[in-house]
Amino acid sequence: AGLVGAAKLLVERREELAGSVVLMFQPGEEGGGGAQLMVDEGVLDAAGVSVVAAYALHVAAALLPAGWVASRPGPVMAASDTLEVTFRGRGGHGSMPHTALDPLPAACEAVLGLQTMVTRRFDAFDPVVVTVGTFHAGSVENVIPETASFGATIRSFSVEARQKVAQEALRVVRGIGEAYGLTVEAEIIGGYPVTVNDPGESAFAADVVTKVLGAGRYVEMPHAVAGSEDFGVLDKLVPSAYVMLGATPADRDPFTAPYNHAPEAAFDDSVLADGAALLAGLAIGRLARG
Repeated sequence: AGLVGAAKLLVERREELAGSVVLMFQPGEEGGGGAQLMVDEGVLDAAGVSVVAAYALHVAAALLPAGWVASRPGPVMAASDTLEVTFRGRGGHGSMPHTALDPLPAACEAVLGLQTMVTRRFDAFDPVVVTVGTFHAGSVENVIPETASFGATIRSFSVEARQKVAQEALRVVRGIGEAYGLTVEAEIIGGYPVTVNDPGESAFAADVVTKVLGAGRYVEMPHAVAGSEDFGVLDKLVPSAYVMLGATPADRDPFTAPYNHAPEAAFDDSVLADGAALLAGLAIGRLARG
């Protein structure tokens, strides 16, 4: 909606534009890989010449007061990958566990082992996050199941850490499975790369926020956030900046309000005007630089 507003503002100022603007209505940024599809279909050359910079804007239901804008140079959002694991043993009756090959204890140990791996195999200043979000085993309390499986999301902030955590996670779960005499099916499903802001474009975006929205409306993030989306595909191809626009409702505390994906999340739609103005200002200002 903010980009529609920016389009209207840009059309009204067409004569001021020192070049062309491509509006990228990016679908499926948090699942489905819309940015990669659009790149493959030629979005970066849609104006007949290659774009020289790219900017993304995302609203936040918490952490930022309505109308405030936050970003930073360098890594701004994490890479995201998925770990899927199944331990396969032999089912049996709960009263005679010695006749079965129980996969549940191994799966439980693997969940804990992954957390220990994070704290003992990775530099605290190049962090990774491993969160197990699903765990499935059995259907009744007195039967040992044949399989136990879980799925985890893995977040990282550098190419090196992303490669290492994939290798280490597989090593941990396979090693635990072998120790228990189980068969292990484990794979890493690649997701999105780290989103990295170009330092020059990040500084330019901060300046545009001040010029368009006013002094005191920009805040530099102290560190990257572990959220992830596929704008990171673009920043590998063109200098880019990704900014967050606060949309916390006035009756909520930004530091305690439910965040974007919470069922209780709510957004202050009044910031759409700020978003439209900021996107249009970024385009006009960047073209003026040549």
